[in-house]
Amino acid sequence: MVHFVGAGSGAADLITVRGARILGRADVVIYAGSLVNPELLSYTKPGCEIYNSAQMTLEQVIDTIKKAEADGKTTVRLHTGDSSIYGAVREQFDALEKEGIEYDVCPGVSSFCGAAASLKTEYTLPDVSQTVIITRGAGRTPVPEKESIRALASHQATMILFLSTSLTEKLQKELMDGGYPPDTPVAVIYKATWPDEKIFRCTVETLHNTVTENGLTKTSLIIVGNCMGNEYMRSLLYHPDFTTEFREAKK
Repeated sequence: MVHFVGAGSGAADLITVRGARILGRADVVIYAGSLVNPELLSYTKPGCEIYNSAQMTLEQVIDTIKKAEADGKTTVRLHTGDSSIYGAVREQFDALEKEGIEYDVCPGVSSFCGAAASLKTEYTLPDVSQTVIITRGAGRTPVPEKESIRALASHQATMILFLSTSLTEKLQKELMDGGYPPDTPVAVIYKATWPDEKIFRCTVETLHNTVTENGLTKTSLIIVGNCMGNEYMRSLLYHPDFTTEFREAKK
């Protein structure tokens, strides 16, 4: 059996209870060494075989899993954050199904959730933004034209950019060309929830300078939107004049 486990946003104790239990039972662990906190490997049992997928191809990962299956061993494929977001898991699922190997998925806490916690920010504020766009800039991996930063920026929703810290000069222009005002708040979070986390606040028009001046090249999230501003409408859910299923509005 193969278990795909989300490692969480960075801090070793932000893996789920289920994920930690599965990790503790594994005979073989293949972890994304370029991103997963190595402290998580302390949850493994003595004698567990550890492989760093940063040094492996897809074919090598699958071959390692096939060997473990032939030996009757349980494998954990440990992915950063939640594996459903930029996890490159679909190709692994398809390869395992082709081999007739059973697998399941344990969700994890994505770094965009960890970033919100670190920023003490709510991404969806009434009358500001009720939509969160999770995307990336077009670099070595292309992005469909209809999902360009410029096109998505027209919504002026909360935007969370993965894997884009090295693209900020172009990114900054596309954000403004698409519709974000230059003074729209931005936060760049380096290694969200890790012990060495750093937070840099700026605006769309100062994004590139902020990133370059602080030497940020990878392992950073970029959050764009007025959800980090000071103007918003109070939630009706807890308003005394609003009737809900559980209480009557104040007369």
